[in-house]
Amino acid sequence: MTPADDAPTSTGHTAATAFDPEGVALHLLNATQAAAIACLPWVGRGDKEAADQAAVAALRARLAEVPGQGRVVIGEGEKDDAPMLYQGEELGTGTGAGWDLAVDPLEGTNYCARGVEGSIAVLAATPRGAMWGTSGWYMDKLVVGSGAAGQIDISLPVDDNLRRIAAALGKQVDELVVIVLDKPRHAELIPHIRSLGAAVVQIPDGDVMGSLLALVPGGGADVALGIGGAPEGVLTAVAARLLGGDMQGRLAPQSDDERALLESDGVDIDAALTLDDLVGSDQCTFVATGITNSALLSAPQPAGEAWRTCSVVVTPRHQSLFVQALVPRADGKA
Repeated sequence: MTPADDAPTSTGHTAATAFDPEGVALHLLNATQAAAIACLPWVGRGDKEAADQAAVAALRARLAEVPGQGRVVIGEGEKDDAPMLYQGEELGTGTGAGWDLAVDPLEGTNYCARGVEGSIAVLAATPRGAMWGTSGWYMDKLVVGSGAAGQIDISLPVDDNLRRIAAALGKQVDELVVIVLDKPRHAELIPHIRSLGAAVVQIPDGDVMGSLLALVPGGGADVALGIGGAPEGVLTAVAARLLGGDMQGRLAPQSDDERALLESDGVDIDAALTLDDLVGSDQCTFVATGITNSALLSAPQPAGEAWRTCSVVVTPRHQSLFVQALVPRADGKA
């Protein structure tokens, strides 16, 4: 699924060089850092829309500086609904290799608005044509780390998958820790998992961060499962591929309108999507920066005339690279 280095891009130009995930990673890191810092005035202010708009504007400004010909595959929405970072928007300098982008400028908008833990700015990039796109909004997901890779099957009942995961990890089912979004749609799933003996960590929002807890060694969870955002599923798939984990998904429309949209696009709603379906190349990049504190990433902190940010950068050569950086403050205040 990875396009050839000399494949024509959507702009009609030819990419002279291959997509460089290592080189792009630092540019994406600059972008998520800028988005995280832009959100700070809105943390705890109860205005999630303003926080998201600040993150989008900061992220887009930095993405314009990324070398190559970028295209948003997973973004803030269709062009009519979101004026920036919409699906199909072209980004980057316009010269060099083509790349596709999945973006969530502010995952955990409610966390940010309430001033509680768990919000991040997150990006993922792949070579042009290697990232799966969807018009759907929700996806049933099953995510595990490297220890259980190859052992999951989303077409099987959750009981069978938990037994498979436990066996792969050398554990009993009652030793597993499972991440599930705390939503009404999981009202039966959560007690069922607990009835099997496994522990459930219920998170209100932020299924990319929740999945990272299962993917990153020492993250504290063995599996993330249940219905969350479809765009977040693509972001998670990039992280899973880079970290040697595994993921399967299946679209799970939550309304008649969503189902009708998928059907009008000719999408096979019931198809099980493997990691290879979601991300068609190993040459990809995943970057996330903390906005509010979390188990993995701390919030930006003032440090003289700079902000100290905490991020995770994952590339083919650098897995789970946690980066603390000093970013100059735009206002110059100490």
